[in-house]
Amino acid sequence: MQLATEFRVYVGTYAKYNAGSIAGEWLDLSDFADHDDFHAKCLEIHADESDPEFMFQDHEGIPGQLISESWISPEVWEWLEMSEFDREITIAYMCLTDYTFAELGGVWVAKRQAEDNYVGQYESESDAAEAIAGESIPDNFPSWIVIDWDATWGNQLGQDYLSGMINGELWVFNNR
Repeated sequence: MQLATEFRVYVGTYAKYNAGSIAGEWLDLSDFADHDDFHAKCLEIHADESDPEFMFQDHEGIPGQLISESWISPEVWEWLEMSEFDREITIAYMCLTDYTFAELGGVWVAKRQAEDNYVGQYESESDAAEAIAGESIPDNFPSWIVIDWDATWGNQLGQDYLSGMINGELWVFNNR
C-alpha cells in the first residue's frame, strides 16, 4: 500500500461543468489550516459566480470516505495531521475490518482503534505465528522440538487475529 504524500483536490463548480467547462484549480490541502481556509480559497477561485456550488472533480491522497464529488469532510485536516505510519495502519485496519470512519466515530477514533489492535507486519503467516506464539515459548524450550508455524497459524492463530496481505506484507491486528 503506497500512501500519497501529497493531498490535492481539483475544485471546479457544477455551473461551469454544466456549461461545458472544467475550469478550476488543483489545491494542495496542506496549504490550508482547516476546512474554512480551504473553503475561502475555493470561493476566491470561483469569485466569478455569485453562489458557487463546488465540484471536487479529482483528488489525490485522500481516502474516498472523506471526499465525494460534492463534499469534503473537515476531518481531512485531521487525516493530514497524522504521521504516514498512522495513516497506513489506519487504512490497513479499515481495509481488513470493512469499517468506515463514520462507523468508528471519526478519523482519530479509527486511528486509535487501529493502534490499539495493531500486532505487526510480517512476510508470511508462519512468520507472524512464530513472532506471536514465540513470545510464550520459554527460553529453555528444547531445540529438538520443531514447531510447524504454518499449521500453528492455520489451526489457531489465523482465527484469533485479523490479517491480510497488503502490498506484499501480512498486516496483523487483534480480532476484538
